[in-house]
Amino acid sequence: MKTKNHVLIATAVSAALLAGCATTGGGYYGSNPPPQQQTDPNEEGMSRTQRGALIGAAAGVVAGLLSGDDATERRQHALIGAGVGGLAGGAIGRYQDNQERALRERMQGTGVDVVREGDHITLDMPEAITFAFNSSTLNRNAYSVLDRVADTLREYDQTMIEVAGHTDSIGSDAYNDKLSRERAQSVANYLVSRGISGQRLIITGAGERYPIASNDTEAGRAENRRVEMTIVPIRND
Repeated sequence: MKTKNHVLIATAVSAALLAGCATTGGGYYGSNPPPQQQTDPNEEGMSRTQRGALIGAAAGVVAGLLSGDDATERRQHALIGAGVGGLAGGAIGRYQDNQERALRERMQGTGVDVVREGDHITLDMPEAITFAFNSSTLNRNAYSVLDRVADTLREYDQTMIEVAGHTDSIGSDAYNDKLSRERAQSVANYLVSRGISGQRLIITGAGERYPIASNDTEAGRAENRRVEMTIVPIRND
């Protein structure tokens, strides 16, 4: 499973590099060059967290949402059946453009990276913002950040949100899967408490399967301990 995911990540990074271009507001569409062409991240003006978020988002584009295309489609159909209006054609891109702009403004200074890939917007929330080590109880720091996220999600309600927890490689697969899902559930529960419909949320625990940095160092492991929220438009077409 890990080998497959690493292949997906390498493929996604290569593809992203070929089409790499900067966006406004601190996000990027590009990613790491191959190891033999690696340059100093400081010289490129990108933090390690931003670089890691790109790799994670690019891998998601190749693999689909972590919860799987079937789960996404079922949730989308359920929302449309419940009367939530969907989007179609060019309206999708415009809608996500506006939502991305709002998120970039509201996430400034929070430490949360906003990454746009196609019609998907991913928020990468590091552990320092969300949870203490080995805990699934939200930090106080998380409340104000999630309040800003919830404000945007209420405004742009024609979307569904996958909340995915991630861990480092320390501990058993079973423990990491459980902890990552509990963390994702804690974030989802708080969003619901702030007025986001639970019908819009997909909760998944990815464990250690999608690292964005090396697990051989403490700094890398800290980057891998994160929660990602991927915001996807509800489509009529």
